[in-house]
Amino acid sequence: MKKYLALKIDVDTLNGTRSGVPALVAALKKHQAGATFLFSLGPDHTGRAIKRVFRKGFLGKVKRTSVVSHYGFPTLLYGTLLPGPDIGRRAADILRKTRDEGFEVGIHTWDHVKWQDGVEHESAEWARREMSRAQDRFTEIFKTPARTHGAAGWQMSNHALRLTQEMGFDYCSDGRALLSEAVPHFPVINAEIIDCPQLPTTLPTLDELIGLDACTESNVHERLLAITETALPAIRASREPMSAHVFTLHAELEGMRLLPTFEKLLAGWREQGYELVATEMIYRNLDRAHLPYFVAERSTVPGRSGSLLIQGKPFLPAKAVLKQAA
Repeated sequence: MKKYLALKIDVDTLNGTRSGVPALVAALKKHQAGATFLFSLGPDHTGRAIKRVFRKGFLGKVKRTSVVSHYGFPTLLYGTLLPGPDIGRRAADILRKTRDEGFEVGIHTWDHVKWQDGVEHESAEWARREMSRAQDRFTEIFKTPARTHGAAGWQMSNHALRLTQEMGFDYCSDGRALLSEAVPHFPVINAEIIDCPQLPTTLPTLDELIGLDACTESNVHERLLAITETALPAIRASREPMSAHVFTLHAELEGMRLLPTFEKLLAGWREQGYELVATEMIYRNLDRAHLPYFVAERSTVPGRSGSLLIQGKPFLPAKAVLKQAA
């Protein structure tokens, strides 16, 4: 059985795009690893995240992960004391070069902070406007629409999930899943099947581990490698026997200060027998006709503040509904 570990790279800021992305491309090529880069395509308003200070657990995470050292002081002023630079306009050449180097590219968001803090409570029209802006800019840069989407902060609404189907994405990786339940699936909201497969993130991120249970920047790779030492069960809805982890990393972290740690992970995963791939590799090997259905829910994740999209309980639709969906 093939053991895949898909690398999903969220790019949140202009600094991460300019500095972190090229560094990650070089590291991935060095280790012969594939990956999916998901880009923020509009204004960098990172500084506006300051309002999250009132969210339970946010200050603790900021202290644990040294936000200033990872993101840089100017970035933390964008959208407040400094105007938010347009990432897609100012870094389009880096985005295209990433694709030309052979990596899958897709949409992360238009305005990262606006989406992460707003989508849960905003209207269908709001979600359509934000996702359309991102798709229009992606098409402008790459001359073709994006085929995949990975939501900022794993934040989605029912409206946004419907749009993943309407906008014609092949698949998305918008949410999270518990290790014991993680599987590619069709999401279900209020008994409505969304005809766009979800490949949930299965592993904790480095910033969720650092600072907890004696985990530091110098040993966090050991903690993660201990988790991946045991592969997930085989995916039943696959064309060939395979198991698959999805790991989300960030250009601003693993592409910068945590790059040496990330390279240790790449080497360790190779030793564990994983093929390091883009998420599209998992999608290509799926048999859509046999994908299971799971309810799209919201819940918390250890080490991260707030709630986010989670693969919930299994959904068993009636035969008539299954026939219609097929």
